[in-house]
Amino acid sequence: MTEKTLLKVIMEASIRIGILFILIGWCFKILEPFLGIMMWGIIIAVTAYPVHRVLSARLGGKNMLSSVIITTFLLLVILMPCLILGQSMVSGLQSIIGLYQNGQLKVPVPSETVKTWPLIGEQFYTQWKLLAENPGEVIKMYGPQLQTAFSWIISFVSQAGMGFLMMLASIVVSGLFLVYSEQGGSAAHNLFISLAGDQGGNFAKVTEVTIRNVARGIIGVAFIQATLAGLGFLAAGVPLAGLWALIALLLAIVQVGVAPVSIAVIIYMFATGGTLTAVLLTAWLILVSLSDNVLKPMLLGKGAPVPMLVIFIGSIGGFIFEGFMGLFLGAIILSLGYKLVLAWLADKTA
Repeated sequence: MTEKTLLKVIMEASIRIGILFILIGWCFKILEPFLGIMMWGIIIAVTAYPVHRVLSARLGGKNMLSSVIITTFLLLVILMPCLILGQSMVSGLQSIIGLYQNGQLKVPVPSETVKTWPLIGEQFYTQWKLLAENPGEVIKMYGPQLQTAFSWIISFVSQAGMGFLMMLASIVVSGLFLVYSEQGGSAAHNLFISLAGDQGGNFAKVTEVTIRNVARGIIGVAFIQATLAGLGFLAAGVPLAGLWALIALLLAIVQVGVAPVSIAVIIYMFATGGTLTAVLLTAWLILVSLSDNVLKPMLLGKGAPVPMLVIFIGSIGGFIFEGFMGLFLGAIILSLGYKLVLAWLADKTA
């Protein structure tokens, strides 16, 4: 090959590669606003696929009808508790803001029984009573901290509302993916083989199993526990029940569990509410906290679970990077990366 011919080949290849990169960049920019919804749509579709396959077979191979049934069911399961708890949270925040603006915001006086609590009783009662009788003094003492905390809560609630809408859109998108699940699965399998050669099929299987296990065993369990705890808060008349359920969801996803929120609510109920209500709520929240031991084995499926540290780092990192939706996506994406790296290392050492 002459020097002139070689130069021509290099220039043509460079132009083609440049055009390809420009095209990919444009496609990414066009799809960027929808990437979060599409990612969640894929995750939900992969998670629901086993149910879709069985239901479709029983319906005589009607993929469309099966997809509609699953999508409707998921929308109802997500929509109803979120609307109930969300309405409680929004109305509670609006009420608190209105009372604060009118100078009528009052904190309930703690019960005398709080003094009898071991270790923290006396001090806790004194600080709580001061807040109830002289909130202005407490606000002066901790004004900047309270303002920062309140701003964070408002921002978190706003992100959660947007995340809720994105989740609903993702469920609808997942229904479309389920209709074409066979074609999509084949395309994904071929893509893995193109990228990883002979081990592509194994990597595709690892990806499928990891997404399904983490979505059901981590995200699903966290949602169930937070919803059950939130409904308990609501039934017991706990103020801002939806907000505490949302915080419980966050803690459950990062594998801390709903216990910290439950303990705080139980202390509040024993200090201000009726004893019977507090006891019943305590029993309910203990059952919700222990349900983790039953739900995870049922939903996590086969295969080695992802270490808690990976879930924790993925959730926190995703939340910092992408906001509320990143809380969910971060756990799944990092878990997937972790399992794929382990599969790749196992292949290298085989």
